[in-house]
Amino acid sequence: MENERLKQQIEFIVEIDKLKRVMRQSRIIGDIHDELLWENSAEHSWHFAMLAVILGEYADKTVDIGKVMKMALIHDIVEIDAGDTFAYDQLGHLDKAEREGKAASRIFGLLPDNQRDEMMELWMEFEERETNEAQFAAALDLVQPLLQNYYTQGYSWQKNKVTSDQVLARINAATKNSKTLKNFVEWLIHDAVKKGYLQ
Repeated sequence: MENERLKQQIEFIVEIDKLKRVMRQSRIIGDIHDELLWENSAEHSWHFAMLAVILGEYADKTVDIGKVMKMALIHDIVEIDAGDTFAYDQLGHLDKAEREGKAASRIFGLLPDNQRDEMMELWMEFEERETNEAQFAAALDLVQPLLQNYYTQGYSWQKNKVTSDQVLARINAATKNSKTLKNFVEWLIHDAVKKGYLQ
C-alpha cells in the first residue's frame, strides 16, 4: 500500500478489534441464567459512550460530550494487552497503571504521530480525572457496570462476594461533576441491598 498514513490507521483499527475478546466480570442485562451473556470490553465501551449521549445533561459543569464519548471509546483499548482488572481486585490494581501504560504506548503507537498523541492525551486525561470531561466520564464508567449488576439481580456482585461498603467506596467518581448521578448511584446501591442483590 502506498498511503503509509492509511496503512497505519488500518493496522490500528484491525488491532483494536481484539478488544471484543477481552471479557469482563459483568453480565449483559438479560437472562441471568444464560452463561454466554458476559460482556466484553468493546461492548462496555460502546455502552459507556451511549451513556454519555443520553445522560450528558446531568453534568454539573459544562462538558464537551464529543470528548467524553471519545474517552469512552478509547479508555479500555489498553486492555488488549493489560487485560481487564476487576474493580474490586486489590492485587490486580497494584501493577495496573504500569501494565496499561505499556499497552497504551504500544497500541496507540500504531497510529500516525498526530493521532497517537491525541489518543494518548485523551487516555491520560481520563486516567488523571482532573478535567470536567474526565470526571464526568469517570462517573459514567462507574454507572454502567452498576446498572448491569442491578439489572442482573447482583449476579457479579454475588459471584465475587462484593459488599455494599465496597461499592459505596467507589462512588467518589460519581460525586465529581454530577450530583444527580451520585444521588442515583446511592439510591441504586441501597435498593440493591434491600432487594438482596448486594450484601
